[in-house]
Parts: sequence; structure tokens; C-alpha cells
Amino acid sequence: MAMQKRFVVGHEDVFPKGAFLKGEVEPVLDFQAEKKADGSRPQQRDKETGLLLWQVVVLDADEEAGKKDTAVTVKIAAPHQPVPPQNKTPFPWTPVEFIGLSALPYVDDNGNRPRLAWSFRAEGLCAPGESAKADKAAA
Repeated sequence: MAMQKRFVVGHEDVFPKGAFLKGEVEPVLDFQAEKKADGSRPQQRDKETGLLLWQVVVLDADEEAGKKDTAVTVKIAAPHQPVPPQNKTPFPWTPVEFIGLSALPYVDDNGNRPRLAWSFRAEGLCAPGESAKADKAAA
């Protein structure tokens, strides 16, 4: 079997020390499409599913993460704006777990030297540990 461009990864493989949502779920704007009549940009759609694309900025809690890898963007393909879990902590960042996470490696040459970078896509998000409970309930 040949490896596809994007491949499935486990949340715990990408964020072994946890991930924290910083900010809100925002639409991904399509800068390749023509502007709407009001001057705004349309929302980008996933090329494979046709679903709308949303994005979140996530803080990686791994203390060994590099400076450029501490905050990453994860895109979510969904028909409606995903609702993040409730923040039950006293901190401004919401603990989060991604469902159906996939990764795509690429070369980032926007710096002094090119480096390997990752593009992440998810099917959804939930509170940590909730995806395992949903899997057991479905079984």
C-alpha cells in the first residue's frame, strides 16, 4: 500500500502532554476565490469532502516542543462551526482533544533555512478523554 499524502495520527501522538485551545474557532477564508459582493471572502471548503473549513490555534503542552511548534493551527472540516468544550480550568486556555486527526508534512521555507513542518486536520474536537467514551458508547 502506498502512503497517501495526508495520514491518520492519534491525538496523543501529536500532543503527548496535551493541547490547549487558544482563542475561538474561526472560518478559514478562501483567498483563491473571488470576493463576495460585500467585499468579504468566502469560506474555504475541504477539497475531499466539500465540508466547510474551520481553524483553531492550539498550544502544545510539550515542554520539548520547538519555539515554532509551540502554537500550531489545526483545521477542522465540518458542516457547521464546531463548538469547543467548556473550559473548566482557571486558565484562559481550554484543554482539547482532536477526533480524526491527520497530518501532512511539508517543507516550510519561510525562514533562514527550510524545515519540515506539519499541517493538521481534524474531524472534530472534544474535552480530553471524551473521544474514548464516545468510541465505547458506539461499540
